[in-house]
Amino acid sequence: MNLRDKKQRNKQKKEKCEEIKMYKNYIFDLYGTLVDIHTNEGKSYLWKKMQIWYGMHGARYEKPLEIKKAFYSLIKEHEEKMGYEDAEIQIEYVFQEMFKSKGIDVSIGIAIETGKMFRMLSLEYIRLYDGVEELLDRLNKNGKKIYLLSNAQRIFTEPEMRSLGIYDKFDGIIYSSDAGVKKPSGKFYDILFKKYNLKKDESIMVGNDHICDAGGSSNYNIHSLYWWTNISPEHPGAKNLPPMCKEIFDISEAF
Repeated sequence: MNLRDKKQRNKQKKEKCEEIKMYKNYIFDLYGTLVDIHTNEGKSYLWKKMQIWYGMHGARYEKPLEIKKAFYSLIKEHEEKMGYEDAEIQIEYVFQEMFKSKGIDVSIGIAIETGKMFRMLSLEYIRLYDGVEELLDRLNKNGKKIYLLSNAQRIFTEPEMRSLGIYDKFDGIIYSSDAGVKKPSGKFYDILFKKYNLKKDESIMVGNDHICDAGGSSNYNIHSLYWWTNISPEHPGAKNLPPMCKEIFDISEAF
């Protein structure tokens, strides 16, 4: 790249940065955007421990495979009962029903703790991407409002955000499990905008999924920033991103 090209690229980058900074509300996806995570729900160790846990409460599953099949079968059943596109269940009720199917009634509190243990057992690692904490602090210092719109189960995600030290950095959080619907549905975006009285022309979405984040926000008529990461779906190609979406190459470029 010659000197002229470098100057032109730096000029374009500066213009993009200034354009991004005009927004008042920054809406973030979580996993794959701010948080790098890897889970493995297929490992036998997890299901052996779940079998023991349920058995300790009187809900006896004969084999780890039995409890695994029950879990996924109930998820499918709960999703089918909701009966609409982009539906999101509350996973704690699945864990509760897994007790009930063995004749054991437990409180929703025990079901939630069961879910947390399941998640902990499935985790291979969880960490913030480099620069995330600095970005959130920078937005806050500049008077920007920070929101989270995440396809996530509250019982998993809220404790994880607290453990990473970012939960209190947000002005508002909407989990799909609470909303009963997930991205890319416009209904999910609408819940956030109505709850916090946001204006579309003052808001921008930042995410790593070209369908849920870039596509969903474009359909809702708000601008977005797309960041392809190690756990993103396959890159669609820059030409296939919505016109209202700009691609960034590091999370620090979001502001």
